[in-house]
Amino acid sequence: MTWRVRLWRGLVAGLAGLALAQAYPPLGWSLLAWISLVPLVVITLGREPGAAFGCGWLGGFVFFLVLLRWLNFTFQTFSAIPWPLTLGPTALLAGYCALWIGAVTALAAWIARRRGAAWALTSVPFLWVAAEWGRGHLMGGFPWGLLGYSQWQDLGVIQVAELGGVYAVSFVLAAVNAALAACAVLPVRRALIALGLAAMLLGGTLGFGAWRLGAPRPPDGARIAIMQPAIEQPLKWDERFTAMLLSVYFGLTRSVGAGGADLIVWPETSSPTVLRRDPGLVEALRAVARDLDTTLLVGSVDVDDARRLRNTAFVVGRKGIQSRYDKIHLVPFGEYVPLPQLIGFVRGWAEFISEMEPGIDPVVFPGPPAPFGVVICYEGIFPELVREFVRRGARVMINMTNDAWFASREHRTAGPEQHLSMYPFRAVEHRIAVVRAANTGVSAFIAPTGRVVRRLELYERGVMTESVPLRGVTTLYTRLGDWLAYLSLVVSATVLGAAAWRRA
Repeated sequence: MTWRVRLWRGLVAGLAGLALAQAYPPLGWSLLAWISLVPLVVITLGREPGAAFGCGWLGGFVFFLVLLRWLNFTFQTFSAIPWPLTLGPTALLAGYCALWIGAVTALAAWIARRRGAAWALTSVPFLWVAAEWGRGHLMGGFPWGLLGYSQWQDLGVIQVAELGGVYAVSFVLAAVNAALAACAVLPVRRALIALGLAAMLLGGTLGFGAWRLGAPRPPDGARIAIMQPAIEQPLKWDERFTAMLLSVYFGLTRSVGAGGADLIVWPETSSPTVLRRDPGLVEALRAVARDLDTTLLVGSVDVDDARRLRNTAFVVGRKGIQSRYDKIHLVPFGEYVPLPQLIGFVRGWAEFISEMEPGIDPVVFPGPPAPFGVVICYEGIFPELVREFVRRGARVMINMTNDAWFASREHRTAGPEQHLSMYPFRAVEHRIAVVRAANTGVSAFIAPTGRVVRRLELYERGVMTESVPLRGVTTLYTRLGDWLAYLSLVVSATVLGAAAWRRA
């Protein structure tokens, strides 16, 4: 095969990834995801594993480069990196994420050469899920843009997340793509068998979804208010604006009214001072909690006696600070620098890079209004962490976040919308209501079915109050966690072993 043919095929794969990413939220890429992997699979089967890896990596690189383009805003706005080089971190991250797609295409091509295209196509859904799980765990994990998230607005499809998490939805999508690819590479009879099996899987998925969506809605059990102050990031820590920010926060809080909510949620790091070291602010919060007969959940940076920083959520009631949760899963190159002995010098490159201490305990607050868990910022994109809170008794999940680092009033990006798209899956996985308070948006109430009940748009200032149901069931995913990912790892390893044995 000439380099021109390889380049052409690689570009076709890249364009497939580009089309997939360009249509990502807020427009949605729900329908496109069902066919976007087909050209990638068809191109790579029957090729040398090295060439297949190149096609997969290129397609993945273009996909993630476009998907993560909102990071360019962050580096251009909040770092000292010269403009041409600000694209570098995004490109590096996209290149890393693309390695996992390249691994899938290379392994599928390797299996096809030893066991045939049918074996390779059968293994694709398992390889894909195994790769997504690996990307979500290796080196801290970055499970952003998983294939299943493309269906976040298609409630009929995502109900199977109750069984196997977001990986179940990714599996169905990859299986349908593999079956469609079979039409191009397998004899008619085998292709029809593949299509029949995929149709049964898809039909079962949609049937299960219709059944779950038709179930009676659980009764409301808690009244929660969320505040979206829409404060630009440069103002949050400027002492000249502290009084103004507090007036916005307290004005929004008091607008809820006495008895209007059992819990009022402020966003991540909303306190413009270190809350635990600001007795005046604690007293003001205590007074509001007393006057409104409510409890407040307030995000703040905390500093201990050893001057270690933590990203913390404080529960404040009429008696002051009652309890706290320290963020466990920190953001690499945001809240800590990996391998600080080697690359610690990058701390001086950007104002968003800090050195924080992680928490160690997934605290479930007893309420009021009921036992609830809190995930801070992008902690909520890690399914296994949310599962820990639910297994410890959380009946409502709250996400407090500050996505002001990724968009401004003048420069809207897809980052906040992409972030939101992952939380309907956390709701469905455990049949739990998810309440999301974001500094600049997108704040939302999400039902246990994954439906976004209400939302505040990006940079829309306001308060929302809703009655939310309390979790009353234990799902298969709550019990068994990432069993489908583990099964995919086992099946992938077995198929690869069989292919190697057949060759020997």
